[in-house]
Amino acid sequence: MLYAILCYDSEDVVGSWTKEEDDAVMAKLAVVQQKLAAEGRLGPVARLLPTTAATTIRKGREPLVIDGPFAETKEQLLGFYVVDCSTLDEAIETARDLARASSSAGAFEIRPIAIFKPGSGQGSDRA
Repeated sequence: MLYAILCYDSEDVVGSWTKEEDDAVMAKLAVVQQKLAAEGRLGPVARLLPTTAATTIRKGREPLVIDGPFAETKEQLLGFYVVDCSTLDEAIETARDLARASSSAGAFEIRPIAIFKPGSGQGSDRA
């Protein structure tokens, strides 16, 4: 099954890292990514740009477009991994590896993914 591992942290903290600090964290994360890739379990990985680059559509009678995410939290979604894991326990262990490679607080949220294939008339849990 595919799992999304969503990376949350304080954007202010991560944004204040020096290039050297950022490079060090990314190098540690790359070790985990290389292991997953070698096992054929790594899907898309993305590091999102800062929330200042975000645009939000607020649902309602007439959808409203506003600049920024306007999240009501201390932590922001900074990026995500898609990994192929046999069980939730395996996905949890993968997220633990990523957490150990990160040097700051924050959280990794794990969610199973159901892939929707437009035009097929059905959804699927595998791509």
